Amino acid sequence: MSAETSLRIARDLLALGVRPGGVILMHSSLSSLGHTPGGPETVIQGLLAALGPEGTLLLPALSYDLVTREQPVFDVARTPSCVGAIPEYFRTRPGSRRSVHPTHSVCGVGPLAEAILSGHDLDRTPVGEHSPFRKLRDLGGQLLFLGCGLRPNTSMHGVEELAMPPYLFGPDIEYRIILADGQERHVTHRRHGFAGWWQKYDRMGTLLTKGSELRVGPVLQATAHLVECAPLWAKALRAMEKDPFYFVERETLRQPGD
Repeated sequence: MSAETSLRIARDLLALGVRPGGVILMHSSLSSLGHTPGGPETVIQGLLAALGPEGTLLLPALSYDLVTREQPVFDVARTPSCVGAIPEYFRTRPGSRRSVHPTHSVCGVGPLAEAILSGHDLDRTPVGEHSPFRKLRDLGGQLLFLGCGLRPNTSMHGVEELAMPPYLFGPDIEYRIILADGQERHVTHRRHGFAGWWQKYDRMGTLLTKGSELRVGPVLQATAHLVECAPLWAKALRAMEKDPFYFVERETLRQPGD
């Protein structure tokens, strides 16, 4: 871990608008930062320094590529995440907690982590009313997109679950869930479908007010986007009420490079 680089990350995040003592969920690309001595731990330390001891840090630990109809087993302690180096490191980092969901779990540390992560097992959809993503909205939290643009935005699935567009759900799957204490459950969940559709969640950037609801700035060599979670949900839902297909397009319409 590089203390100097962590301090630079913390300064960049505070300049961007990260709130000390707040709650933040980060989507990320480690490579976008450039050479980072100490790798993911340096990045995590920078985030924790910006948030301070009263802040809570969340990262997605999504496993939808690994826990499938053909392999429907989710082990809270052992199933890896499939969304990059920083989330997978954070999942295994001492002190991290993980919510219980076969495909859309979240890991966290901080004073509010337990309250935010608990209860996710009550949902039967990926981003339901008990999910950390919706709790982040209710707490007035922030979303940080570190070098990855606005497209990888799991919270948008929660908006879609409220709007219920016709493309959203595929067939139900029965999962075998292994809890941290070794207990097992068999639970049927609705899984997102999206067959034939391409997600265009970066369109959210045109709906948010720049400088207050959306801030853009550098973190090391990366371009970071900081989004206020509550207005994102509200404005995205209004857009989908007018046009259920606002945030998707047919895969046949994809442009080269999409």
